Amino acid sequence: MTGRAPATFLGIDLAWGERNQTGLAALGADGRLVASTSVRTDDEIAAFVDVHTTATLVAGIDAPLIVPNETGRRTCEAEVTRLFGRYHAGTYPSNRSMPHFTPQPRGARLAERFGWSMDPAEAPQPCRQVCIEVYPHAAMVSLFDLPRVLPYKAKRGRDLTSLKLAYGQLLSHMERALTTLQLGSSMRWSTICEQVGQAARKVDLKAVEDELDAIVCAYVAWLWGTDRSQLVVHGDADVGYIVTPKPPSLSLA
Repeated sequence: MTGRAPATFLGIDLAWGERNQTGLAALGADGRLVASTSVRTDDEIAAFVDVHTTATLVAGIDAPLIVPNETGRRTCEAEVTRLFGRYHAGTYPSNRSMPHFTPQPRGARLAERFGWSMDPAEAPQPCRQVCIEVYPHAAMVSLFDLPRVLPYKAKRGRDLTSLKLAYGQLLSHMERALTTLQLGSSMRWSTICEQVGQAARKVDLKAVEDELDAIVCAYVAWLWGTDRSQLVVHGDADVGYIVTPKPPSLSLA
């Protein structure tokens, strides 16, 4: 984590439980990356939020926030999979039969703790902080104009060499497309790039995976606060929703 500047936009790549890493990122009012890191517990997330928060704030959270369905998948998950599945960026299903979402999803619990509205119909205003559910894989496909999602996640059949190549592509796309972040002037970004370049084991790459996803989440939060016309809300606060950039080369009619 670098810097203690207050942020206007946060990205949270939220693990469903506290045993796994959660990526965090903070952007200033101008969209510049001011801090990023990985943590595990709710209290560690709260400490980051406390340092990097202003009166007006948008947080983009990669995790289900509103899960009213008892079984199956949410309608927003079906819609995002319909639009982005051809790019290998479909979503995992969530429902209340899963222990992570009963009695309350972790993301909703944190939003309640911080006083963030989860309703995408409520715009951020002075002293009104909001959070939205986002999905970095779908965002990357649209923002980077990808034919398919980059294979940077550690899965069976992906060796260290192929993963490092995918990470290198991800870093290059982020530097090229997300210019608002001013990554070239970020000391933390330099450290991430160095860690990827020097990775000798898959775990060395996993150490920054969630942090990179969180930075993309923060960028979508920045779009929500500055140019919402580039984004689409799939669903609503009653049935659950996911915010993504417009799918590439597809009609949304």
